[in-house]
Amino acid sequence: MEGKDAALILDMHFARTSAPPSELADAFHDVYIPIHPNEHITAAAERADKERVRETGRWLVRHATDRCSVTMGLALIAAVGAVDDIPLVQTIGLLSNWFGPLAAHALERQPGGTEALLWLADRVTGWGRVYVVEALCRLNDPVARHWLLRRACDGDFLNAYFVGKVAQTASLHEAITEPCVDANIIDHTGRLLLVMTYSQGMGMTLARYPQAEEVLAAHLRHLKRLGPTASRYCLAAWLADSMGEQGDAGSIGPVQRWQPYREDYLALLERDDWCETARNALAAKDAGILRLVETNSGRQLRAFVNRPVNDEK
Repeated sequence: MEGKDAALILDMHFARTSAPPSELADAFHDVYIPIHPNEHITAAAERADKERVRETGRWLVRHATDRCSVTMGLALIAAVGAVDDIPLVQTIGLLSNWFGPLAAHALERQPGGTEALLWLADRVTGWGRVYVVEALCRLNDPVARHWLLRRACDGDFLNAYFVGKVAQTASLHEAITEPCVDANIIDHTGRLLLVMTYSQGMGMTLARYPQAEEVLAAHLRHLKRLGPTASRYCLAAWLADSMGEQGDAGSIGPVQRWQPYREDYLALLERDDWCETARNALAAKDAGILRLVETNSGRQLRAFVNRPVNDEK
């Protein structure tokens, strides 16, 4: 079973009271070390003297040159670490695709863990971001709500794994339906909704999001009030496309359900001020707009129909 062989090595090491941490530097080459919290490794850490386990974990994270040994060190800190270990865990956690799960778990367990996780969340991407954001959602600390409502989604495809957790933990439907909502929440809400249109098999889909209609209506209402930017134009266009016949059926369900919202997004895209914003962004070679006009749906939008040929260059 995963972790048992590693736990046996730890038991043998800690049974020798004089054994230094350096003896474990090359001990895990041929042993599978899980990158997620493991009950057998945790139990071995808890059986030994806690201060010695902490010192061993710290030494391995700081000095080991083998990834497996560093992972083991982080696992020991995650099991019995102290507040003093937070800076060390944050530092190794920056290598988040591999060390992210244990770093997030270690920080989650500490007093002040929310602030430590938020620091890391602002600095990691990909799978590392998934692990850290999921830890923030598990903590469900009101301190994290401001960040979750504004910065959790960074546009990566893997955001789909946590988008529903963010929406529910941060009570998105309550925040976005307030009469006065700041632009960061509104723009981030668009990203959350868009991710839900392709999140089948990863996380909560738009079809299964209980407050989907409420949030879509509020998002549209705020967009009309705020006016266009290049990124808002792109989001509105992608949302309209993703809720139509070309969308992912497993994520959106029957397209008739979303038709009123789709029509409202398309109506925004028809407005003169939105078209002008999109054309100016195209002339400035905005990356999002350029990607949009490469699609059949994008080319058919009013802002780009009959545009000069050299705009495509």
